[in-house]
Amino acid sequence: MSDQTLPEKLANQLRRDILRGNLTPGDSVKERTRANDLGVSRTPMREAIRIVAREGLITLRPSRSPIIAIPDIKAVTDDVEVLISIEKLSGKLACERATNKDIDEIAAITQHMSENYSTIDTVDMFEIDMSFHSAIAKASHNEPIAEIHTRFLARLWRARFLAAVKRRNRSNVIAEHTAILMALRNREPLALDAAIGKHLDQLSRDIISVISHEGQNLKAVTD
Repeated sequence: MSDQTLPEKLANQLRRDILRGNLTPGDSVKERTRANDLGVSRTPMREAIRIVAREGLITLRPSRSPIIAIPDIKAVTDDVEVLISIEKLSGKLACERATNKDIDEIAAITQHMSENYSTIDTVDMFEIDMSFHSAIAKASHNEPIAEIHTRFLARLWRARFLAAVKRRNRSNVIAEHTAILMALRNREPLALDAAIGKHLDQLSRDIISVISHEGQNLKAVTD
């Protein structure tokens, strides 16, 4: 976090406000108001909004204030299909190419999750969880795959967070991450593919469920 620029720090705070539900789909993002509230100029705030917009969490509108993006179920589930394929491919390559240091770092993330799951802030735990998946993509030692994984993870950040909250169960989450870790440590690509598949099997269905429910609530408010 200390290495982030001011726009990146502001984007991170904006992103977390969206995850926490402080800003919900359809809400207007007032650049001037938010900059004043945080005691910063409008220039870094404008760039922060653009960063989050590139991730699909905010929709920019010509001559009007941006709004928190209203998710499209088809677009999100298409992205999920791509993300799962990327995670399985990166896992296969990581079995072949990951260094012992790579695997030890992934093990450390898993242990941190296990030891702190019940006490750490929900958004913080989600970010740690996502760092686990990013670490596997990086352990593929294929830069384009890691870059694509980062891009799709960002696009699905909010949807995946909502799905994670829906399925929040410590024993299942830790067991599934541990299975992925052990398959990677044993260099077993088929086992890793199966473990990633089990971990992400419900993702599309959970996302459809939470976004559909959210869309119904939004419609009820606007009708």
